[in-house]
Amino acid sequence: MIIKTGFRSCGVIFDLDKKETEVSELESQTIINGFWDDNEKAQSILREINLRKEWIEQWNGCSKKLEDLQVYIDIQNETPEEDLSTDIEKQSELVSRLISDLEFRRMLGGKEDPNNAILTIHPGAGGTESQDWAEMLLRMYLRYAERRGFKTEILDQQAGDEAGIKSVTIEITGSYAYGYLKAEAGVHRLVRLSPFDANNRRHTSFASVFVLPEIDENIDIDINPADLRIDTFRASGAGGQHVNKTDSAIRITHIPTGIVVQCQNERSQHKNKANAMKILASRIYQKKLDEQKEKMKAYENNKKNIAWGSQIRSYVFHPYNMVKDHRTDVETSNVQAVMDGELDKFIEQYLVEFS
Repeated sequence: MIIKTGFRSCGVIFDLDKKETEVSELESQTIINGFWDDNEKAQSILREINLRKEWIEQWNGCSKKLEDLQVYIDIQNETPEEDLSTDIEKQSELVSRLISDLEFRRMLGGKEDPNNAILTIHPGAGGTESQDWAEMLLRMYLRYAERRGFKTEILDQQAGDEAGIKSVTIEITGSYAYGYLKAEAGVHRLVRLSPFDANNRRHTSFASVFVLPEIDENIDIDINPADLRIDTFRASGAGGQHVNKTDSAIRITHIPTGIVVQCQNERSQHKNKANAMKILASRIYQKKLDEQKEKMKAYENNKKNIAWGSQIRSYVFHPYNMVKDHRTDVETSNVQAVMDGELDKFIEQYLVEFS
């Protein structure tokens, strides 16, 4: 019974009645004549409605899981001979995770936090070693996104000369994707016995992760076509019968800022250009935030050299197993779980301390 009462009290913390009232008030505005005369304002109101509805739906889903948990507890109390302890424990852990997720979403109040994320990985110096590490990080984030129910799309990827990747940009789509993944921006350090060293020596590799909010229709970014230089080129690949033989890859240079983006993963030049413009808009918006509001101090930290002393997290595979976040001191010896996308403890502690 303590579990039941404790979880239900969370409804007060999240102001559910207030959110339902806000939804009703916002929806009443959508039926007023002339609502769509100001399209930007209309889109902003609809976005606020959807965010609140999603929050309410998540709480209702959590409440349903809580009811299921109470059923297990009642059955256990009525029939002690049936051992439901495992089911009760699993259901309790599930409800706890859902409550925790709601708590962190309550903290993510930044304008960009609910947005999709654009995540880019660049290897540091070290050739094949660091390029392989960059690819390992890519897999880690793809697994993390899968675990959270986010969708992913690789917008641009350049393969390494022998193994790994020279760079990759992925779009991660899901509610609050940027709010969570912004905690991953920075330099990541790997220590391991190198699979590329014939003498099996220990190597240290670095890779940087940049995370930007995807710009939606509610954030106005004015890009003058006259400020763009657009180049087309043939996409690089592994060769063979499926190699792209047309100049479908796109590189866009924003002349006033010097920002350069490129996309080559799609065979369609039109799709590559659309993806490149999406990344460009996000980078210009990020630059404005950095310059005008200094809101993205973590992003500024990423501009350090990708080398010793600048890492936010270390992944040690040898001579012992440990992953440690140097900003929060959170650590674990379960390296394989982390590389399989179990990043919640690192991300959540970062949000607690720095949001």
